[in-house]
Amino acid sequence: MLHAKRKKVVSLLLAGVLAVLSCSCGNSSKEESSKEEADSNPRTEMRDDMTTSQIVEEMGLGINLGNTLEACGDWIDSSGGVNSYETAWGSPTITEDMIAGYAAAGFDSVRIPVAWSNLMAEDYTIAPELLDRVETVAQYVLDNGMYAVVNLHWDNGWIAGFSTDYDTCMEKYTRIWEQVTERFADYGDHLILESMNEEGCFDDLWNRYSGSDDSKAEAYGIVNRINQQFVDLVRDSRGNNPRRHLLIAGYATDVDLTCDEAFQMPQDEAGRCAVSVHYYTPPTFCILEEDADWGKAKTMWGSPRDQRILENDMDKLKSRFLDNGVPVIIGEYGCFTKNKTEETVRTFLTAVAQAAYTKGMCPMLWDVTGVFYDRNNCRMLDSQLEQDLQEIAAAPRDGVHNVSGN
Repeated sequence: MLHAKRKKVVSLLLAGVLAVLSCSCGNSSKEESSKEEADSNPRTEMRDDMTTSQIVEEMGLGINLGNTLEACGDWIDSSGGVNSYETAWGSPTITEDMIAGYAAAGFDSVRIPVAWSNLMAEDYTIAPELLDRVETVAQYVLDNGMYAVVNLHWDNGWIAGFSTDYDTCMEKYTRIWEQVTERFADYGDHLILESMNEEGCFDDLWNRYSGSDDSKAEAYGIVNRINQQFVDLVRDSRGNNPRRHLLIAGYATDVDLTCDEAFQMPQDEAGRCAVSVHYYTPPTFCILEEDADWGKAKTMWGSPRDQRILENDMDKLKSRFLDNGVPVIIGEYGCFTKNKTEETVRTFLTAVAQAAYTKGMCPMLWDVTGVFYDRNNCRMLDSQLEQDLQEIAAAPRDGVHNVSGN
C-alpha cells in the first residue's frame, strides 16, 4: 500500500515535472517565434547583409505623399494643430486605407515630405504632436510592407539662409535632425531618412547662368557640408541609426548640377548612402501650364528627341553614380496635367519610370490630392497608368550596382 502510494506520488511528481518542462518548452518556442516575428517586422528589422543598392532595388516604384505634411504658410491656423497643416493644401486627413491603396496599386515605397517648422518652439523643439503624426503615417507605410522615406522639405524656405547665416541655419538643421533621429532610432531599414529637398542650392551665390568659379565652389561647398553634417548626426545617434540607409539630396536635386564634379557625396563609414535627384525635364512640359517669358508651354511629349534627352539624363546618372557604387533614387518626377491629354501624361510618366527603373534606380512619382491617386477612394485615377507601372515593375532590370559596400 505504501509502495503504491509512493509510486503514485512519484508518478504525480513526474507528471508535474513533465508539465513544467512542457510549458517551459512551449514558452521557449513562443519566445523564439516572437523573436523571429520581431526580426522580420518592417518596423524594426535591420538587415546587415543588405546593401543600399539592394534596398533601392526593393523600393521598386515609389510615390510621394505630396502637399500634405509639408504644407506650410503663415495663413494656416496653427491652433488647429497638425491637421490644420496636413489638410491646408487640399489633402484629406491621411488614413491607413489611403496608404494601403498605394501598396495595392503596386507601389513599394512612399516618400513623406515634412515641414518640421510648422509646429516648433523658438528653441527649435518640434511639437510632439507633429513627431507623433509623422511617425504614425510612416507606420502606415511600413505596416503595408513598403519603404518609407522621411525628409526635411521646403519648410517655408529657411534653408536658403545658409548662404548668409550659416551658423544659425545649421543650429536649426542640427536640432531638427537630432529630434527626428531620436524618434525613429529603433525603426528598421525600411525607414529611410533624407537630408533635404531640392532647396540645396544657393542662387544668390551662383547659378548655371552666372557666377564665378569661386562662387560656384562656395555654393556647392555649403550643400556638401550640410549633407556631411546630416550623415554625421545620424551616425552619431542611437539605435539603428548608425546603420540606417540614408538619402542624400543632390545639388538642387537637378540631374546636371548633381552630376557636376563639384557635388560630393558625404563620407560615410557605414557605406549606406544613396543620392536623390528630381526629374521635371523638360520644364516647359512638366512645369509650364501657360507660356512664360522663359519658355513656351509644351503640351505634348514623346518625340524621338524627347526620348533621347531622357535616356541621356539617365545615362549621366549611371555614369556618375551607379557605376561608382552610389545608388540613385529619383525622389520626384511628374508633370502638371493642365492642357495635356491623359495619354500624353501617361506616356511621359511611364517613360521616366521605365528609364530609371530598368537601370536599377527607384523612381518616386510626385502626387498630390486628386491628380494621379484618389485619396478619398484609395485608388489610382488612371487604371491604364496603374497597369503600365505595374508592368514596368514586373519587367527585368539591370543588376544591382554594388561597389564600395553601398
